[in-house]
Amino acid sequence: MNQIVMAALLLLPIAAGTALAFMKRAEKRAADAVFIAALAVEAALCLWYLFLPDASIPLFSMTDTLKVGLRTDGVSRIFLSVGAFGFLPAGIYATRYMAHGERQSSFYAFMLFSLAALVGMDCSENLITMYLFFEMATLLSMPLVLHDRTEESVRAALKYLFYSIAGAFLALLAIFTLSRFTATLSFAPQGTLNADAEAHRTLIEVTVFLGVIGFGAKAGMYPLHGWLPSAHPVAPAPASAVLSGVIAKAGVLAILRLVFYIVGTSFLRGTWVQIAWISLALLTVFVGSMMAYREDVFKKRLAYSSVSQISYILVGLFCMTAQSVSGGLLHVLFHACIKVCLFLVAGSFITQLGKTRVSELRGVGKAMPVTLWAFTVASLGLIGIPPAAGFVSKWYLALGALDTAIPFLNWFVPVILLVSALLTAGYLLPVTVSGFFPGKDFPALERTDEGTPVMWLPIAILAAISLLIGVFAGPLTNWTAALAAALV
Repeated sequence: MNQIVMAALLLLPIAAGTALAFMKRAEKRAADAVFIAALAVEAALCLWYLFLPDASIPLFSMTDTLKVGLRTDGVSRIFLSVGAFGFLPAGIYATRYMAHGERQSSFYAFMLFSLAALVGMDCSENLITMYLFFEMATLLSMPLVLHDRTEESVRAALKYLFYSIAGAFLALLAIFTLSRFTATLSFAPQGTLNADAEAHRTLIEVTVFLGVIGFGAKAGMYPLHGWLPSAHPVAPAPASAVLSGVIAKAGVLAILRLVFYIVGTSFLRGTWVQIAWISLALLTVFVGSMMAYREDVFKKRLAYSSVSQISYILVGLFCMTAQSVSGGLLHVLFHACIKVCLFLVAGSFITQLGKTRVSELRGVGKAMPVTLWAFTVASLGLIGIPPAAGFVSKWYLALGALDTAIPFLNWFVPVILLVSALLTAGYLLPVTVSGFFPGKDFPALERTDEGTPVMWLPIAILAAISLLIGVFAGPLTNWTAALAAALV
């Protein structure tokens, strides 16, 4: 049964996406129904799979040593949950957001194809399988950025493609090198390096360092982070939501598998590689927050925020302590919920009020109170104000960093995380304050419309969930703590 469910998780979005690709514009209602049904069933299958044993499915062999197959474990379940439950509210929202646009069925199809590629990544049995699905995720999600076919969107899509391919080549270099020094490329906690690895330490360290930089392009880690602020402002809001909240996590997953399941923390802990990774991730956290603080275009501000917040996760992984890794895995879940919510809010401001800049959002709380309240609740979670979700993950990240046996960085990491949290408050909370309290002389907005429930209800539910999973975080923290303990 577990193999059947795992196969269905991969094949369902492929089948539904293929059907949607051949639907015509006149079949809008049928396309909406197929799209939402596929996402709902995918979420139900994911929920079911959380309670099933691990499973494996061999797919095919390219050579005697290059085999492609699927297998699940605890990490798979975390990222499967992020994908299934991140795409569902964005998909429901998209049926209204995309209602008057062109190529609606095509947009739905590529959303489902992207989800299938992520499921393949999540369930990869080895490094080769993961790399294949990683490349598919890039190629299948690029049309989401390109959807409007404007000159700006074409440039942004090409930038996304070039950054991702450049990163993938660096990752491929690491895979080539590691194939010589591992007993197997199949994933195993603590790594699979063989007895010859120590004699070639410098070569392995350099190529693994570059491999993480390459996979980090998808996660928006410096120096290959530039595609996010270009892609998000031009992509439709539902696409931005899944790109930031879900698809960017493909880079996090790839780094997690490479570092913890192929190389192993015992080989890397305390080396220059670990110090360099932590430093680059901290730089990304700070620079992303600063750029978001200075940015007036709302979706671009949220894109820079994603650059910063996803690197919180990477800081936790690179510190390589049980608490920091647990905090990073928690932030994978929490950030996905919050950022999908925030980008959908941005889409509502665009469609209902025609507002794209933060400076234009004064008084928006009078026109769209439910949407702005949802934005406020989600923002508190991203800032890390208790009891919202982000506080829990950042608490574990800070505690884990203090346990890192690296002088200076063990206390500098919490300092940067706190500074970034203050900057996050600085670029999110003014939207709430000016939205609800624009001043006595500020004229009321002409339109006062929350949109249909199909638009505001997913936003409200995501905001509520971001609060509830912080208040009742116990089961999630126990889950991630058990996984982290096995890895470090």
